[in-house]
Amino acid sequence: MMKQAAAAAVGGALAVGAVPVVLSAMGFTGAGIAASSIAAKMMSAAAIANGGGISAGSLVATLQSVGAAGLSTSSNVLLASVGSVMGAYLGGSRPPTEPKAGDEARENVSQGETPKPPLKSEECEE
Repeated sequence: MMKQAAAAAVGGALAVGAVPVVLSAMGFTGAGIAASSIAAKMMSAAAIANGGGISAGSLVATLQSVGAAGLSTSSNVLLASVGSVMGAYLGGSRPPTEPKAGDEARENVSQGETPKPPLKSEECEE
């Protein structure tokens, strides 16, 4: 239980902390879109698709806004909640256990009955 709670806390903090790092790495910075970045390529593609401009509310515009100003409080709360749920889920999962000695697959034979010997083939009866 404690492991799952710790994983939830780490997941929430990681989700909130990773957004600015990832956006900055993509090229959505506080100073604008970085040249020759993924963000610049996205902006170019969006501008070509819209006839030369970037429409308000588009993905590129939203990501640039978040990259420049950061996420709002409500967005951070939502992101932390989702990260916490994912962290708790992953922290609560357990790896498959190794089978114990003697747990190998057994034939469907009752415990009181001894197994019968195999039948001989006709070739061996000579």
